[in-house]
Formats: sequence, structure tokens, C-alpha cells
Amino acid sequence: MRENDAVTSATRQPETPASPQFSTVPEQGGAPLVPPRLIATDLDGTLLRDDKSVSPRTVAALAAAEEAGIEVFFVTGRPARWMDVVSDHVHGHGLAICGNGAAVVDLHGGPGAHRFVKVRELARENALDAVRLLREAAPGTVFAVEQTYGFYQEPAYPDLHMERPDHRAPAEELLADGGPGTGEPVLKILAYHPDLDPDAFLKIARLAVTERATVTRSSPSALLELSGPGVSKASTLALCCAERGISREEVVAFGDMPNDVEMLTWAGRSYAMGNAHPEVVAVASGQTVANNEDGVAVVIERMLQGRV
Repeated sequence: MRENDAVTSATRQPETPASPQFSTVPEQGGAPLVPPRLIATDLDGTLLRDDKSVSPRTVAALAAAEEAGIEVFFVTGRPARWMDVVSDHVHGHGLAICGNGAAVVDLHGGPGAHRFVKVRELARENALDAVRLLREAAPGTVFAVEQTYGFYQEPAYPDLHMERPDHRAPAEELLADGGPGTGEPVLKILAYHPDLDPDAFLKIARLAVTERATVTRSSPSALLELSGPGVSKASTLALCCAERGISREEVVAFGDMPNDVEMLTWAGRSYAMGNAHPEVVAVASGQTVANNEDGVAVVIERMLQGRV
């Protein structure tokens, strides 16, 4: 097993009459809030509406933030090839954190021209161990493998995603030396169970896999995502912020699902969406309205007005 550390290259107050759920954090420990320098936002269920669109209001809010000198990072479980939905809305640096922290991608250049800036891979030895342990702990689990430039799945894995796999075979074969995509890093393993409750499946997997991988989920179904040890949205965001001299207190984060928990806990200010999972609401320092009500834009607008 290999430790994966390789990297290439307070008080809530009701707000907004239209939504009694909205709350902000005017102070932390009695000290004034630090002016934000970076916004980190999840995509699905957060920045994107349910139809996967970016509303005009949200586009305008993101542009206004960048114009005010606040960097915007998209931080998502999506692979790089699914980032076209926001490629037209990047400004400045154009970077996005994909695969729950497994990769940092430059979105400049548009569809098909994304460049990997950092890769934090899941060692194949760890991946094979995780597959074996999860098969034993939750019989019936099926797997898919996400790489930098390839997607592979087992024959019994359902067609859950946007494209057909490059190859179908048992996970042990896909991850073996000499298997398909051997020359490309593994970013994450996807594990699906047809019958288990999603939160129960997540608990089982974390207990079974232990330190061999980071296990989380972003789907409403029993679909888990396994990344390298220590790899998360939070840890990769922290690396990117350190490179820019940005402290965690200067970061505002948004999210809705368990794979956002670490990021929302790490950021100086964080907002759970009105549609967020209970675990996310529990750790966030504030709450905004749902994604379909442009919850991210609502907070950014108030922040730029000095009201948050």
C-alpha cells in the first residue's frame, strides 16, 4: 500500500425575506470577518440548477466576484471531460478542481482542450485492495475506474454516466499491470450497489477500506467515489490556496453533499445549499437557498454589497 501524497507540477442570523432558511455568519469568535479572496463552489446541486444550466444571475455574480478581485474555483466530483458546462464561465486563472480533488484542470481552451495542472492519483495497489475489501464487506458491489484520459467499468456496472466506457472488464483486470489505460493515472474508483441505502453503503465502505482510500459520495443513489488517501476537495483546495498565499479564513465555500463536508469545514466561511444533505448543513457556518433559486449568487451578491 502506498501513501498518496504525490502532486504533479458563529451566530446565524436570518436573512432574505424570500427565504427564511438563508443565514449568514457576521462574526467568528467575536472577530470581524476577513475579506474574501477566493470562492470555492461545488457544481451539481450547488452552482448548477437541476437542469445542469448556469443561470444568467449566477453568471453575472461570478463575473462580478472576479471583477472585484475574488478568484472563483469550481470544485467538483466531476471528471475534467464533464466540465464543458462551466468552461465558458471561467475568468482569470481558469482553474477547476475535479474528481473530488484528484486533479486540478485548466479550463482555458474550451471543450477537449483542458490541461491537467495537478494530478493526485490513487495508487493501483490501493485501488485493488479497496475493491477486494469492499466486495467482501458489501457483496454485489460493482465498480468503474476513472482515469485522466479514460473511463472503464465492469460489465455489471449500470450505465449511470454521460458516456460509454472505453472498455468493460472486472475491476481487478482493469487495474492490473498491463490492463487498459495502464499508462494513465487512476483518479478515482466508482463503487455502486443496487440495493443498499446510500448513507449505509458509505459507512460500510469507510469501515472496510480504512486508510487505503478516501471514500465519499455525491450522488443520491448508492454510488461511492474512492480517491487516494488524504485526497479530498479540501486538501487540494488548500494546496491551491497555499500557492496563492490565500489563507483558509479568506475562502468562502459552497456545497450540498457529503463530498463537500471537508471543504466546508476547512473554509473560513461556508454555506450549505437549501437542498443540502443533513451532514452538510451540520458543518456549514451558514445556509443559503436551494440551487434552483440561485443560492450561490444570492450570497455573492450580498457579499459584494458588504452585507455578509
